[in-house]
Amino acid sequence: MKKTSISAFLAVVLFGAPMVVCAAYPVYNNANGMYGRTMPVMANGAAMYNPNSYNSVVAAQPTRITGALPQVGSSRTVAGRQYYQPADYDRLADSGLYVGLSAGYSMSTMGSIAADYTAEEDAYTVPGAFQAADFLSDTIIPLQISVGAAINNDVRIDFSYLRYSGLSYPKTVQTADGAGGFVEAQVDGGAITTNTTMLNVYYNVDSFTGYIAGGSLRPYVGVGVGISLNTIADYVVYDNTFYSVMDPQYAEAGQLTGVSDITAYHNGGTTEQLAFMLEGGVTTELQGGLKLDLFVRYANLGRVKTSGSIVMSQIEWLGDGSGAIDGEYQAPYDSVYHFTNWYESGRVGMVDLGVRLRLQF
Repeated sequence: MKKTSISAFLAVVLFGAPMVVCAAYPVYNNANGMYGRTMPVMANGAAMYNPNSYNSVVAAQPTRITGALPQVGSSRTVAGRQYYQPADYDRLADSGLYVGLSAGYSMSTMGSIAADYTAEEDAYTVPGAFQAADFLSDTIIPLQISVGAAINNDVRIDFSYLRYSGLSYPKTVQTADGAGGFVEAQVDGGAITTNTTMLNVYYNVDSFTGYIAGGSLRPYVGVGVGISLNTIADYVVYDNTFYSVMDPQYAEAGQLTGVSDITAYHNGGTTEQLAFMLEGGVTTELQGGLKLDLFVRYANLGRVKTSGSIVMSQIEWLGDGSGAIDGEYQAPYDSVYHFTNWYESGRVGMVDLGVRLRLQF
């Protein structure tokens, strides 16, 4: 009796185990391209193992998921899977509000100043930049403050305040001599400052350029438009040329024969101008939510223009009526004239190389 029970137990273990194993796995094609076959059954009910036969149990097909996947960072699960955002995912991505501070160096100053009153009668007697003269530029370090936000991973918009100083009226100008030529006149003063507010849009172009430096640099382009207040301080133009009016030999006593030492006091002015800028650069990331922009910028600041008021003084020479070649003398007074609506102006453009630090919230 015990031997019979032990024999039955061994039969179940030996012949039943293969059937259990086969039922635990999905059915695959065999070498002959056939699909799951049923196992033959012995008379005592046990399944007989046949290596050329397979279990008929077929694995269930996976559930098809339709619709959009959860956003990166979402805690939602689909088909038992959770999608998450790795810590180093797109570390240069722009997001949220930011404030920025930039400083630069103006590599090139474009534009010149000239007199708008060259067609006026006797305009040559008022020394000024009748012939266009380039602005004088010392070391110009433009400063900019920005407040903005990223619209998405590629576009950001900010509002900025940009200031230029260190620009001035040239130290010497070529002024008309009244005979078709020009003479050199000396200038003192005329410092120029511009204060510009702009709305700027920046676009990351790494989708076109690809990664730079392994993705640590992100190239971008930007454009901005706004209003610039351009101010030029008062300045003085001095021309020590002697201008002959008539030959002293033929001058009557007290008649004007010449003028010299002409000094023109030009009142400065402030003009409101349309300004725009074009910028290109690369962005990299620092610690603590800081981003660093290295950029080249062209800024067109509009026109610098005086107020149009010029006060001029000059020394006059009068004939003594003697008929001599040098028969003239200096008048005991200086003549003073006031001109209005006689402007001097010129456009200003800058090419800057700069760096901007942005703190992102």
